[in-house]
Amino acid sequence: MTIDQYNFAGKKAIVRVDFNVPLDENGKITDDTRIRGALPTLKKILADGGSLIIMSHMGKPKGKVNAKFSLAQIKDAVGAALGTEVKFAADCAKAADDAAALKPGEVLLLENLRFYPEEEGKPVGIEKEDPAYEDAKKEMKARQKEFAKTLASYADCYVNDAFGTAHRKHASTAVIADYFDADNKMLGYLMEKEVTAVDNILSNIKRPFTAIMGGSKVSTKIGIIENLMDKVDNLILCGGMTYTFAKAQGGHVGLSICEDDKLDLALDIIKKAKEKGVNLVLGTDCVAADAFSNDANTQIVPATEIPDGWEGLDAGPATREAFAEVIRNAKTILWNGPAGVFEFDNFTAGSRAIADAIVEATEKGAFSLVGGGDSVACVNKFGVADKVSYVSTGGGALLEAIEGKVLPGVAAIKG
Repeated sequence: MTIDQYNFAGKKAIVRVDFNVPLDENGKITDDTRIRGALPTLKKILADGGSLIIMSHMGKPKGKVNAKFSLAQIKDAVGAALGTEVKFAADCAKAADDAAALKPGEVLLLENLRFYPEEEGKPVGIEKEDPAYEDAKKEMKARQKEFAKTLASYADCYVNDAFGTAHRKHASTAVIADYFDADNKMLGYLMEKEVTAVDNILSNIKRPFTAIMGGSKVSTKIGIIENLMDKVDNLILCGGMTYTFAKAQGGHVGLSICEDDKLDLALDIIKKAKEKGVNLVLGTDCVAADAFSNDANTQIVPATEIPDGWEGLDAGPATREAFAEVIRNAKTILWNGPAGVFEFDNFTAGSRAIADAIVEATEKGAFSLVGGGDSVACVNKFGVADKVSYVSTGGGALLEAIEGKVLPGVAAIKG
């Protein structure tokens, strides 16, 4: 069943969205891309005369209630985007009465799903090495099914529009689909678009294919980096992971973020790139600061010669030019992760150079796919989101789809 074919009139629809939006210290949304992305699906349900139950996670509360991650903070913003009042259920697993009372055209937002460990379905407070772990895992899987069944009981149909979590087999993204027949579960518009964009990049790679991977840690991107090695012609690694590579090659990185236990891994990546004929582009210079602050003193230094007491917070001018040169000549581009602490205006130059080069390549006919919260925030901050081919709301999901993995959130509906 597709969302276009379905008539929601008189139906209660439970929709999994990804409203894991960034908030400032006052709980105000700093980037509402994910909310705007879900609007076509949510508005279609309301326009048909359906009632809407919205569910999402926020942050990583690890199965415990944490006010910092409460979706109550975004209730009014969601209401403003939809143009209607949004009711709030303060406990996602005890919302049966709230759901039952919904009239056509009304909207209910459930509290953060991840306040319950059953959402992620991982045993809590027990290590994998523990002999009792397997039994705990079985018990949690059973509890996860019950949790999914409870969520499913609120509605007549299920829509998954949360591409950002489609790579997770969570209660609300995959398990819940078992409680609806094929005619009453479907992908939302955003999910459909995302799946198509990934197909475009994989089934139709025009070369050279350049991937830009940023972010603070090599460890979180290792699987992706290794898989991309078999697909890309150029691999740019930037952001905080620059300094792990710099140190691995004998450099001095001062106070820069660095994974000391991943130095061998960094050298291994350099070796693999050579063996596979992939052009690996690493930062050669950086903007170093004497404090983690927008107002810090700065100096341009080689990425391997950062003085004690200083840390690299952005790509330097030579690095920016090297990155831009590779990107401008690409025909397929994937960008995930910024080149520096772009949240500070004085450290945006590296990420901006990447964004500008991607725009230039796109204007010349390249297909450019930008994904992951920080990269999306970058193109929005620089006002170029409409100048790239596609902006994905998914970080991990996008990367796993590009690795060629089956996404549980899609498989649960498409089979």
